[in-house]
Amino acid sequence: MEGSLGPFNLFTPQKVSPMMLGLSLLFVGLVLILNGLWLMERIEDRGIILINVVVATLSFFIAAHTALSATDIGGIRSAAMTLLFATTYLWIAYNRVIACDGRGLGWFSLLVAITVTPMAILAFAEADSLITIWLGFSWAFWAVLWFMYFCLLALQKPILRMTANFTLFCGVVTAWLPGMLILFEIAN
Repeated sequence: MEGSLGPFNLFTPQKVSPMMLGLSLLFVGLVLILNGLWLMERIEDRGIILINVVVATLSFFIAAHTALSATDIGGIRSAAMTLLFATTYLWIAYNRVIACDGRGLGWFSLLVAITVTPMAILAFAEADSLITIWLGFSWAFWAVLWFMYFCLLALQKPILRMTANFTLFCGVVTAWLPGMLILFEIAN
């Protein structure tokens, strides 16, 4: 069942080209790394708004492009999964602008964690290479990360430091580094 792995499918360029994939992963990685640093209070609230808006906007454009060029349900699923990232980053920026407590984003994060878990399962079920195994782990890590944001924001569990560290980890391992490898044509 080729092409079912969603927005980070490296095997069906008609869904997301390697160029768009590298671009998307690079910026998702950057925003996750910076959001992790923000959670560690290394960046002030106002300083994190711009990167979240930029990555949300870029992700919305990639999702729109993917949806408009979709020829099957896999393309639409790719767009839908990408919109989950875009909405998250826009919501983070919104929360910083209006200075709210983030409980709404926390509950949204629970729904997203549940929504992307099948992507991890599907990726592992279809894994036939190192890249598809990485993809399965990436979706699993993103599901865990969104669940951690649910626990932190909606349930107000004292896991800020753990969430910050895992956000940094996910930023580097699941997005920034793979994005760099793709953009520099080391992996594609």
